[in-house]
Amino acid sequence: MLHTIIKKNSYQDSINLMLLTNSIATMEGLNKVQIMMATPANKDIFKDAGLHTAELEAAESNDMAIVVDTDSAEMMDTVLEKVEQYLNDQSISNKKQGFETVRTWDKAMDALPNANVAMISVPGEYAADEADKALDRGLHVFMFSDNVSVEDELRLKQKAHDKGLLVMGPDCGTGILDGVPLAFANVVNKGRIGLVGASGTGIQEVSTIIDRLGEGVSHAIGTGGRDLKDPIGAITMMDGIRALENHSQTEIITIISKPPAEHVRNEVMELLQSLTKPVVAVFLGEKLEQYEGNVYQAYTLAETAHIAVDLARGNEVKPDYNAGDFSVENADLKEGQKTLKGLYSGGTLASEAAVLISDALGLGTHIKNEEGYVLKHEGQEIVDLGDDKYTQGKPHPMIDPETRSKFIEQAGADETTAVILLDFVLGYGSHDDMASALLPSINKAVAQAKESGRTLHVVATVCGTKNDPQSYDGHVKQLREAGVIVKETNNEAVRTALSIVGLKVEDNQKKHVEGTKSDKKFDLTVSEDIASLVSERPRVINVGLKGFTDALSDTATQFVQYDWRPVAGGNARMAKILSLLK
Repeated sequence: MLHTIIKKNSYQDSINLMLLTNSIATMEGLNKVQIMMATPANKDIFKDAGLHTAELEAAESNDMAIVVDTDSAEMMDTVLEKVEQYLNDQSISNKKQGFETVRTWDKAMDALPNANVAMISVPGEYAADEADKALDRGLHVFMFSDNVSVEDELRLKQKAHDKGLLVMGPDCGTGILDGVPLAFANVVNKGRIGLVGASGTGIQEVSTIIDRLGEGVSHAIGTGGRDLKDPIGAITMMDGIRALENHSQTEIITIISKPPAEHVRNEVMELLQSLTKPVVAVFLGEKLEQYEGNVYQAYTLAETAHIAVDLARGNEVKPDYNAGDFSVENADLKEGQKTLKGLYSGGTLASEAAVLISDALGLGTHIKNEEGYVLKHEGQEIVDLGDDKYTQGKPHPMIDPETRSKFIEQAGADETTAVILLDFVLGYGSHDDMASALLPSINKAVAQAKESGRTLHVVATVCGTKNDPQSYDGHVKQLREAGVIVKETNNEAVRTALSIVGLKVEDNQKKHVEGTKSDKKFDLTVSEDIASLVSERPRVINVGLKGFTDALSDTATQFVQYDWRPVAGGNARMAKILSLLK
């Protein structure tokens, strides 16, 4: 039976409510529970989950909706008590905060008049409006929010470009500006290598490897996953490249992208060949046989980092960075155990794994995402658990282990599974101790396989640095002590998994040839605002998730928290009218 509680004008951010939902879902006597703000988009999620009620339908976007499926009406008192305790704890926490909180744009600008970046993490249906307001105030936009239309993205990026500003996003999970981590990002040493990436964990993997190799990052400019697709046309990518070309502290430029639209990719490459600085580029799925001119194109994320480091140090670039011994002694597989199950929290890491496995299987290197799977072929499965399919109404798997734990146990029960591949992504925004959170499910899967006479291998990589909020060395140690094979990079982890089932990637020995200069003349200058963005510390108005202020506080970055609420109670038509009246 469905029970509904509506808490009027009780706004909480989505991640907090997702974590609260997960906590309450563990209570005995509940069949199902969902706690979200009653926005139109969230009402659809309630409906899909079979938790839609008349009371919910009447609620407004500023109202917190609690819908519980339980056979015991008495359970609702316990649920409500736990919710009230959570809200009380949040209130106490907010009172203890050591930073300024405001409720309007005008007050935000008054509190930080020299702000230059707006970090936006409000629900996607409202994000474009907030980005417009930020651009109108002369701010660069870092848009973590997803579910923003392609039309709005194109309009915002064109507007920003015309104003001499950058829009990083939407769905931009990672950025680093002058050593300041934005959203899901790692603590990486400052240095000579600048990154522009149309991916989140792609930037994280490359930047953390650079850090562990002893070099550093000047900036990591995220673009959002669609920037190199039609019809966006790499607006942010190309402006970001120009910014790093003009940034004196950046000596090496590094480009990271999932498979782009071909004509967009070609235009980006023409721009790269026109630069004065050496460039490392990786377009996942492209496997070339040569380096061309000043552009060194890599096949894997780890190779990207290694080439960038060698260029920064003045070392000769090697023909191949992917060679190594990836064998595992005593693989001891049972007949029929031949499949790999990659259960990733990072979308770009999942894509890289899919490319390598597809290559080793002789299927080519071009992949596509279908229903959250970036590879699904004869039992071989690579799944991006951060895909919208798995995160509707749930926290991202970097934050919450629940979804991945279920997939681990399912993969372990599959008698064809030889290896489970996992990523553990550290840094700001991620779970405090994902190793401890996932090890019970890992141990259970391995033990059940053993009971049925099978050896189940678990291979993992830890994406992080020794300065991250979580313990990098502690994660590696804990996993290895539990019998998990831990490799230095995702590339090494995937190749190790392949070796266990008798597969191997054949790598090209790349030669260096002269670059072909384009007849097209590129304007490599940047606006004064973009030049200032990469030459000064960011000064941030954080619009949305308060958790993103942790990195700002820890790096002594100037910021103000904009405690955002939907305008006009979330009524889109009324909000539009109010906007026009101003």
